[in-house]
Amino acid sequence: MSEILAVLIRCAALVAIAMTVWFVLAILRKDNSIADIAWGLGFVLVAVVTFLRRGSLFLPLLVTALVVVWGSRLAVHILVRNRKRGEDPRYAEWRRKWGRSFFWRSYLQVFLLQGLFMLIISSPVILVNTHRWDRPPGGEGHGVWLAGFLVWCVGFLFEAFGDAQLARFKRDPGNRGKIMDKGLWRYSRHPNYFGESLMWWGIFLVALEVPYGWTTVVSPVLITFLLVRVSGVPMLEKKYAGNAEFQAYARRTSAFVPWVPKNS
Repeated sequence: MSEILAVLIRCAALVAIAMTVWFVLAILRKDNSIADIAWGLGFVLVAVVTFLRRGSLFLPLLVTALVVVWGSRLAVHILVRNRKRGEDPRYAEWRRKWGRSFFWRSYLQVFLLQGLFMLIISSPVILVNTHRWDRPPGGEGHGVWLAGFLVWCVGFLFEAFGDAQLARFKRDPGNRGKIMDKGLWRYSRHPNYFGESLMWWGIFLVALEVPYGWTTVVSPVLITFLLVRVSGVPMLEKKYAGNAEFQAYARRTSAFVPWVPKNS
């Protein structure tokens, strides 16, 4: 456990440095939206760096690959989405609201706080990549890693297809001002957020194959809480307050977990 603690400390320092660099870039560009791109890439950085210290090959390779695929796809998607778009309205509102304290509050509340969350959510990956013991596939672990992998795949499909469907909907000028309620969005108001949460539950299941893996349950619990109660659903839906079409959509559609729409 002492080795894992040492790795956690090194990862914390690495994440702090990386988020400071992203913060400087955001100040130079006058756009804190860059923090959204930093999110996925930060996980990739932690996964790759800890993989270099792996105690075995199979499980570390699996969880690292899953994080690299997810984080890279998410970062590219956000980069393309935000191109020529200007600062995200959420960050623009904070810029106005924070006034003279914007500089240090951005650093602490946007970048460093995000880095802390990143470190906690990465805990299953750090544990798997650091531990010097590993069960063979299909061995004593009874294939828990396979269940985790399948859960991750379902989550990845929800996030990737949800993002693609929404992007295609927004590209059509005829949909300007309309609410997306087709495809996966017919069953969940935020299928992409649901997918992101599900992926981390899958990675947590993989971590159960190593000793003390159960302690990393804080990872999927935290990301789910953030998406459902803090920076995901509430923040995004805030801008639709008073929108009659969205309110009707919200009444018939599950907020997070996909479900059959209610009759309106």
